[in-house]
Amino acid sequence: MPLDPPLDSPLDPTTAPSGDRPAAPRAVSGQVRYRREGGLVFVTLDHPGRMNAITVAMWRQLAQTFAALSADLSVRCVVVAGAGGNFAAGADIREFPRERRDLAAVQHYHRNTLAPALRAIADCPHPVVASIEGVCVGGGLEIASQCDLRIAAASARFGVPINRLGFPMAPDEMQGLLALVGRAATLELLLEGRILDAEEASAKGLLTRVVPDGALAGEIHECVRRILRGAPLAARINKRTLRRLERDDPLEDEEYPGFFSYADSHDHQEGVRAFLAGEEPTFSGD
Repeated sequence: MPLDPPLDSPLDPTTAPSGDRPAAPRAVSGQVRYRREGGLVFVTLDHPGRMNAITVAMWRQLAQTFAALSADLSVRCVVVAGAGGNFAAGADIREFPRERRDLAAVQHYHRNTLAPALRAIADCPHPVVASIEGVCVGGGLEIASQCDLRIAAASARFGVPINRLGFPMAPDEMQGLLALVGRAATLELLLEGRILDAEEASAKGLLTRVVPDGALAGEIHECVRRILRGAPLAARINKRTLRRLERDDPLEDEEYPGFFSYADSHDHQEGVRAFLAGEEPTFSGD
């Protein structure tokens, strides 16, 4: 499966990415693009010349893209990456004088623009993998924090240097980072504003694993291959259960029959049948 597909498919907000046909191009400087290869979808942050700094339009496209992907149960895995050698250099600060000009605008920007995009990634029922190279800071790190797996090239850099911009991280944005790395690392990133290399970021729990720069594409390929070999129904149940347990909200006794109802599913029956027959299972997501 190609891991660096041509970036010719910006998502039209009115068109769900349910097929392989690209949406019509849009004439904007920064875009969130997607490309589908069967059950695999590539979502790419693309803002040339700006290290993929994320504009308001891109935040909205990101929310729309993931809402559409979440509604499509034929999707098996989503890979999020940046174009041109960087993941994302945070929000596009050039927009701040207009988009964050006063109290009402600041609140609208963070609660009605950024938060829905991050929530859409977090709520995606399909496995979401971040493929990270280059700069992954600010809003880029917030996006990566909402993905399920984060695989980075050794030269990638991470941080949230917004203390030098004079504002804190909004609660809806801090939530994902805090859940990922905990109180100590979150405060270190925010109070010092220090940029971490991939090795230190991994040691603090920000990353799933780090690979040599030239090995990132191959590692993402293998990661996706393993995900696609698994049962999509099980993946969706695992994500849903984990989100609930994270909220310290265990299942009640009367809910367990519903959880274990997967026993009658095609995927479970097929998985056991194929194992006993020494065959590769064919999962449908049902």
